[in-house]
Amino acid sequence: MERINPAKYLLRYCLAACLLLCISFAASAQRQDKKALENKKKKLKKDIELAEELLKETKQGKKKTLNTLVALNKNIEKREELIYTINTEIGLMNRQIDENNTSIKNLHGDIKKLKQEYASMVYFAYKNRDSYDKLIFVFAAADFNQAYKRLKYIQEYNEARKKQIAAISQKQKELGDQVQDLEQKKTEKKDLLGNEETEKKDLTQKKEEKEQVLVDLQDKESQLKKDLEKKKKDAEKTELAIQALIKAEIERQEKLAAIAAEKERLKESGNHVKSTTTETVKSSPRYHLSKDEMDLNQTFANNKGKLPWPVIQGIITEGFGPHEHPTIKNFIYVNNGVNISTGKGSLARCIFQGEVTGVTSIPGVGKLVIVRHGEYLSVYSNLDEVYVQTGDKVKAKQNIGKIQFDQEEGKTEMNLQIWRGQNKLNPEDWLFKD
Repeated sequence: MERINPAKYLLRYCLAACLLLCISFAASAQRQDKKALENKKKKLKKDIELAEELLKETKQGKKKTLNTLVALNKNIEKREELIYTINTEIGLMNRQIDENNTSIKNLHGDIKKLKQEYASMVYFAYKNRDSYDKLIFVFAAADFNQAYKRLKYIQEYNEARKKQIAAISQKQKELGDQVQDLEQKKTEKKDLLGNEETEKKDLTQKKEEKEQVLVDLQDKESQLKKDLEKKKKDAEKTELAIQALIKAEIERQEKLAAIAAEKERLKESGNHVKSTTTETVKSSPRYHLSKDEMDLNQTFANNKGKLPWPVIQGIITEGFGPHEHPTIKNFIYVNNGVNISTGKGSLARCIFQGEVTGVTSIPGVGKLVIVRHGEYLSVYSNLDEVYVQTGDKVKAKQNIGKIQFDQEEGKTEMNLQIWRGQNKLNPEDWLFKD
């Protein structure tokens, strides 16, 4: 029989260790994917709960208007996203189950092979037991070096047998763990399939409800047009108010810059301070930013996509830019920011530290607050109460007012806008995405 080579087994163990390391990296990546999907599911479920609450509030309003449709659309959107996430998780689970089955099959093969090799080692040792007697085998050596090599060989051979036994035990343990993990994943998959079925039923119900609301809205087209025209005019009034406040702030900053430049000029020339001319003001920069304001401006810019939401919990019910009405053809409404719906009694909070540069009240719309962050401005409108005043320094997440509740439509909705100078930016690009 072929002589057993201990080095061959040591090499095999090294290769097995490398394979195990690769498998552990893959398993770690899958765990991260699974955790990310679970976190996303939790967030979506919270959004759906809020969307359900907002829908209930809307249904309690005196008018069954467009806002009911908006709330339903958001509910449907979140449910579809949740079903997609569940499907993705099921796909991941299927891959893991397939990998487990393959791993179990391979482990069975490894155990069988290890047992066969061990049996060969035992048989070889039995057949040559006389020649392996330590004293006879070692003392029969021709010289000391040969005796040492024979003794070393016996030690390595015994060590190889011990490692073979340990390898069999380890593989059997791995097999038991894989079988247990497989059963757990099958149970998880069954639960996921059950959740998916429930969500699909709820989604179908919401879509049927949406169809009925669309029919009701089409029957009220004339009233809808009046409401939408009012909404358009309110938005125009809000934009004019914001632009007036921004213009006043820019003019104030230009004057400060002009005065600072004039003082510096007179200081250098040694002349007396003279009044600022109109020409000097016009040639000044838009904003006179101090060192601290320049740092704040840069920090705000660096936090794009990381800013906190202006409410503790809310969902965007109308995005930035132009929107076509779902039932009235050719009616386009432009949103300069985003509408965020939240629960009744909710407070608006500042998205970043800065200075309040404008507070105003717009008839028929509500109150409005502007906070400056260097060149950037954040605008909070449709407020019922305001807790700050012009000149106040505010911090991120500081409450600045209470959001107005519309009893007619049963909604609590604020509008958030972000400007850079006189350019409108999409707030969704700036807010933190869970």
